Amino acid sequence: MAAVLMKRLLSASGKIQKTGSFITHFNPNPNPNPTSTPFSISCRGIASKLFVGGLSFYTTDNGLSEAFSQYGQVVEATVVIDRVSDRSKGFGFVTFASEDEADKAVTEMNGKQLNGRVIFVDHAKPRARFDDGGMPIARGPPEPAANQ
Repeated sequence: MAAVLMKRLLSASGKIQKTGSFITHFNPNPNPNPTSTPFSISCRGIASKLFVGGLSFYTTDNGLSEAFSQYGQVVEATVVIDRVSDRSKGFGFVTFASEDEADKAVTEMNGKQLNGRVIFVDHAKPRARFDDGGMPIARGPPEPAANQ
């Protein structure tokens, strides 16, 4: 999502360079020399994020990454930690470099054991955004109805 927004913003100014379906680099100068770019944007297709539930409290980020790396290139593996108790909440996320690798991991790892616990693996759903008309946030008593 962020890559799509960045692509829209930068392509409007005509300063983005593409190679095939991948963004190679952003250059604010009209000089096409890639060594003078202030930063680079690189993408390898669309990354696919998986939700992993039922994790043991002893599963770490590295352990999660190692368990899923046999199905493809793991970009990121994160076990969600409770801020108060500083312990695992029992679920995490694994991001693969491609959709095919993620699909293979879902079919192979769903229902398998990891660190003594049967895990549940599925494609992650996008985060809920509350600022664009999603779930309302309660801020005091409701306003009175207009047609009373």
